[in-house]
Amino acid sequence: MKTLLLIRHAKSSWTDSDMDDFDRPLNKRGKASAPEMAKRLLQRGILPDLLISSPAKRAKSTAKIMAREWNYPRQAILFEEDLYLCYASTFLKVITRIDNDFNTVAIFAHNPGITDFASYLTEEIRIDNVPTAGIFGIKANTDSWTDFDRSEKKFLFFDYPRNED
Repeated sequence: MKTLLLIRHAKSSWTDSDMDDFDRPLNKRGKASAPEMAKRLLQRGILPDLLISSPAKRAKSTAKIMAREWNYPRQAILFEEDLYLCYASTFLKVITRIDNDFNTVAIFAHNPGITDFASYLTEEIRIDNVPTAGIFGIKANTDSWTDFDRSEKKFLFFDYPRNED
């Protein structure tokens, strides 16, 4: 079994309108919601054994903050250029390259691709929007990441900072 966690970067700052999109940092709310969401994942008994992130500053910062909460070595986070503002299909390309020794993988990325990919993964639930710091979890009945797309999947949960559940 393989578990995939799709995590949208936490809330970013728009205070400098001249700043390049790639370089936007997290704002105050983003810096607070990232560790909170990491703790919620621990409360579910889920701990990723691999983190893969877009190299954009807001995604990278979210991954590093959550890594700290999980005692995951920050230097072990993989940064994947293809995840920056990617299409849903790009996620599958990244996933098929994951070493099968990893069973629970968190991918940090951006909208609209992350929402589109989450909706693609299951017929059980449709996601209109993965909000900032939102986490979509799914389990695949496979031992191989290369077979992830073809495998039977089970929706686990969808959580985000302002979720009242």
